[in-house]
Amino acid sequence: MSDLGPLIAGYRDRVRERILRRPGSPLELRLAVEAATLELVRQDRLPLAPGELDQLVQAVVDDAVGLGPLDPLLHDPEVTEVIVNGPERVWAERDGVLHRERVAFDDELHLRHVIERIVGGVGRRIDESSPMVDARLPDGSRVNAVLPPLAVDGPLLTVRKFARDGMSLGRLVELGSLPETHVTLLEASIAARLNIVISGGTGTGKTTLLNALAGVIDARERIVTVEDAAELRLPQPNVARLESRPANVEGRGEVTVRALVRNALRMRPDRIVVGEVRGGEALDMLQALNTGHDGSLTTVHSSSPVDAIRRIETMAMMAGTGIPHSAVREQVTAAVDVVVHLVRESGGARRVRDIEGADRRMSRLRRLDERLIHQLGDERCGRS
Repeated sequence: MSDLGPLIAGYRDRVRERILRRPGSPLELRLAVEAATLELVRQDRLPLAPGELDQLVQAVVDDAVGLGPLDPLLHDPEVTEVIVNGPERVWAERDGVLHRERVAFDDELHLRHVIERIVGGVGRRIDESSPMVDARLPDGSRVNAVLPPLAVDGPLLTVRKFARDGMSLGRLVELGSLPETHVTLLEASIAARLNIVISGGTGTGKTTLLNALAGVIDARERIVTVEDAAELRLPQPNVARLESRPANVEGRGEVTVRALVRNALRMRPDRIVVGEVRGGEALDMLQALNTGHDGSLTTVHSSSPVDAIRRIETMAMMAGTGIPHSAVREQVTAAVDVVVHLVRESGGARRVRDIEGADRRMSRLRRLDERLIHQLGDERCGRS
């Protein structure tokens, strides 16, 4: 018996009816599904070889309580991202390059079931009234899903895997993402309590570099992190992690990143680390940076360091406070000391392309050197 697909689908549905409504931990559910599948196979007296039996049981377990055909990809250490463009079009990223995979879902209903299980397991919801969702898996992996009719060709799913061992600056040097000569520069920027913005496009490694830079902050300092989906894993002992929350079914209970940034100011932070500024929270962060919370870090989507500054200005204006653009620009100039820009090259490699700093005497961006780093550090110490 070679084609186990129909058997897997049939047993998956029968096992769901028996098991999945029971309370229990993920491990208990997996064991229960495995036992129930073996019992059904014995009842049906299927002529399966030992290898086929193991394959059938594992596939049913993965489908019933795991992520179905995606489980092998998500357990593959070389895969950094999984993209599903409908039931039969699955892609995986390895070494920064996407490859078409030979796995598929049975149909759109099967894919939708997996999506609902993912988001339901982390307290989020997705349906016709809320057809888009961002979520975070227990291991920190980031999930985005879109359902029809917004997704024209079937449900869409993107899973960006979380690296269990956070990248250090030294490891980024080994991978060729960061020139060794820049390590001292960045470490000096952290020690001098300069405010650092990491910029770049999607998938360029902004969060990875943010984690590495925040990881060298003095262990005696209190760090408050604010994220849309908590991904940062810092080794320091005094870290307070905050994560935003979407509205519930009734449209209530939303807690935005902007509200968390404001609350972070009341938590006696030595450093504030914002995973990414995307909207009006940029203004609150600027005000925090200009009122004594030096040495903070964040990321922003942009195509260049100069574009990063412009985007921060634009997002600060989105706060709707009526502050003139000239005043916002002054706040940005006063707050942002260093912009580190990343790019993803055609071969998939992520690299730091630019490190630029704000020379306040010239009121423009210019490339930093060691002398300017120390000069800016002395300037900040003089202001505080």
